[in-house]
Amino acid sequence: MNYDKENDFQKASDEIQNKIFELPKNNFLELINEIGIIPEAIGHDSKEEKLFSKVSEIFLARCFLEIGLKSTLYITRGNCADVLAESRFHNYSLVADAKSFRLSRTAKNQKDFKVESLNVWKRNNDYAILCCPYFQYPQKKSAIYKQAIDYNVTLFSWEYFRFLIENNIRENIDINLSSLWNFGIIRAKNISCDKAELCFLGDQNEFLVKQTNLSKQKFDEIFNKFKFETFSRGQSEIQYWENKIIEVKNYSREEAINSLLKSLKLNEKINTIQNFIKDLKP
Repeated sequence: MNYDKENDFQKASDEIQNKIFELPKNNFLELINEIGIIPEAIGHDSKEEKLFSKVSEIFLARCFLEIGLKSTLYITRGNCADVLAESRFHNYSLVADAKSFRLSRTAKNQKDFKVESLNVWKRNNDYAILCCPYFQYPQKKSAIYKQAIDYNVTLFSWEYFRFLIENNIRENIDINLSSLWNFGIIRAKNISCDKAELCFLGDQNEFLVKQTNLSKQKFDEIFNKFKFETFSRGQSEIQYWENKIIEVKNYSREEAINSLLKSLKLNEKINTIQNFIKDLKP
């Protein structure tokens, strides 16, 4: 489907939200890991990529519903998080941002994760959460880990949500999940400044297991399944590009030239310059 107008896009978003919220729990769980990976077949900066990003926000909102919180999507775009979630029982609120990446995207930096922005977007809410594919977080060292500690922004993941939902972990009058959103403060008390940029996901895994009263063995079993699923998805994405290579090798000379011109966006560059100088002509 093509969404050429903003209202068409909003209509499509609303339809998708209804479908996602109506999905049976098992079907929803199967798709959680998928939403963290943008398919290679989706073009960069395309309408489809914009819609995929919107879908990830909707998934995040439902994740919070599944663990017992109220959640709503922010309608205003820009300068705010994707989701507002509120406890039904324990008088706290949080903002959360959904992140998805292509498996071919390797050059990620701290700005891609928007940890500092989440601290600003938190405003009067108690916590701020980033939801990113677990295996796309830097695995050794990164400024985002220090930022998460400094600003108490929780680096959560789609896999964490799936772990919680699969094990029926839900907040209620007796279960308060606020500790899960407070790991930055806890980490700050137990780490020296010179080690603040080191990856702490291993420690956070143990913290998550402890807070949910589940076994480390069960956690490891589930995460090994996540690893295999991500590996299999990677194989599929590789196959997509290998098929593209075969397709390009079969191009005629004219098709190859047109494809190269399109990828270089030369006409768009010319039009941009012409629009800039059209009023400057002597």
